[in-house]
Amino acid sequence: MKHESNPRKQRVFGTTRLVAIGFFLVILTGAFLLTLPISSATGQWTNFIDALFTSTTSVCVTGLVTVTTATHWSLFGHIIILLLIQLGGLGVICCGMAILMLIGRRMGLKERMLIKESYGLAENIDIRRILKGTFIIEGIGAILLSIRFVPVYGVLKGTWYSVFHSVSAFCNAGLDIIGKNSLSDYKTDPLVSLTVCGLIALGGLGFIVWWDIFRVLKNAVKEKRYKHMLFSRLTLHSKVAIAMTLALIIIGAVTFYIVESHNPATIGNESIGGKILMSIFQSITPRTAGYFTMAQEGMRDTSYITTVLLMLIGGSPMGTAGGFKTTTIAMIIACAVSVIKGKRETEMFKRRVAVENIRAGIAVITISSIVLIGSVIALTIVESFSIRAIVFEGVSAIATVGLGYGMTPYLSVMGKLILICLMYIGRIGPITIAMAFGAKKNKVLDSTKLAEKKIIVG
Repeated sequence: MKHESNPRKQRVFGTTRLVAIGFFLVILTGAFLLTLPISSATGQWTNFIDALFTSTTSVCVTGLVTVTTATHWSLFGHIIILLLIQLGGLGVICCGMAILMLIGRRMGLKERMLIKESYGLAENIDIRRILKGTFIIEGIGAILLSIRFVPVYGVLKGTWYSVFHSVSAFCNAGLDIIGKNSLSDYKTDPLVSLTVCGLIALGGLGFIVWWDIFRVLKNAVKEKRYKHMLFSRLTLHSKVAIAMTLALIIIGAVTFYIVESHNPATIGNESIGGKILMSIFQSITPRTAGYFTMAQEGMRDTSYITTVLLMLIGGSPMGTAGGFKTTTIAMIIACAVSVIKGKRETEMFKRRVAVENIRAGIAVITISSIVLIGSVIALTIVESFSIRAIVFEGVSAIATVGLGYGMTPYLSVMGKLILICLMYIGRIGPITIAMAFGAKKNKVLDSTKLAEKKIIVG
C-alpha cells in the first residue's frame, strides 16, 4: 500500500514536538534554579526531586506541592515560581514569541503558523492580543486583591501577594504564598473569593472565547442593536464553552450546598451567605485552579465524586485550565444524544459537528483515562495511602488541578515521579505527547483504500 508524504502533517508533528520539548526544558531549567540555596528560605540546597516537582507543578499550572510554597521558598524562589506559572499558563511557544517581539524581531508567517498549530487553531492569531488580554485581567485582579492584602501585609508585601495570587489564579495554578491552608482564611470574604473565582473562570474559559465576546459586543455597539440576542451571534465553540461552564458552576454549587450544608467538617458551621460563597468557590476551583476554602478530606462521598468529575472535565480549550475540556465533554454528550435519537450527524446549537472533532475528543478521553488508570494502579503499588486519596490526587495531577488530599507531601520518590509525569502529560495533552514522540512524522496512510466492515457495539 502506498504511503504519501504530507507537508502539513510534517509541520504539525514538528510543532507538537517543539511544544513538548519546550515545556520539558523549561521545567528542567526551573528545577535547577529552585535547587539553588538562594531559592530556599533557609539558604540551603533543595533536593532535586522536590525542586523538579515544584517546577513541574508551576509550569503545568497544577498546584500540588511536596513542600509548603509559602515557607520553604525565599523571595527569589517565589519569583521563579511566578515566572514559571506565567510561562506555563500562556504556553512556552507563546512566551517564546513574546520574547522575540521584545528584542525587536518581527513575527513572520512561520512564527504565526507555529503559534496557530501549537494551539490547534484553524486560523492565525495575534499574540499581542493574548498578552494584552492576559496582563489586563491579571492587573485588575491584583488591584482588587490589594484592597484586602495591602492593609493586612503592608504596601510592598501586600502588592506582591496580590500580583502573585492574581497570576496564579488566572493561570489556574492554585499555588499560594499565604500558608498551608490556601485561601481558607478568606473563605467568607466576598472580595477575595469572588475575585479569585472570576480570575479562574476567565482563565479557564479561553482566549478565543474572550475575542468572540468582544467581537459580538463591538458589532452590537456599532450597529446599535443592543436588544438583539447577542448569544446567537457567537461562534459554536464559544456557545458550547460558555453554556457548559455556566452549567457546571451552577450544578456544582447547588450540589455542594445541599450535600455539605450540615457537614461541620466543611461548611456546616458557616452562615447561609458563607455556605453559598464556599459552595460557589468549591464548584469553580476544581476546573482547574487548586485553591481551596474548605477541607477536601472532610467532604462527603457525593461531594467527593462531584469534585473528581469537575476536575476531569476541567476548563475550555485555548485557556489556562486542564482536564478533558468542557467542549469535549459537551460534544461527546451531544454525540450520544444523536445516536439515541437515531440521527446520523451530531448536532449542537443547530449546527453539525465535524466527525474529526468527535474522533479527537474520543481519543483525548480514551488516552487520558488509560494513562490515569495505569498511574493510579502504579500508585497503589508504591504507596500505602487510601484509594480515595490516590484517585483524588491522581485525577488532580493529570487534570492539572492541584487540589490535594493531604497525600503529596508524604509520597515516596517513585510516587512523586508518577505525579510529575501525570502533570506533564495533562498540561501538554496526551495526543501531543503521542504525536511528538510516538508517531511517524513523514508518512500517512490513506485509510480510504481499506475495505469497510462493521463490528457489533453495545
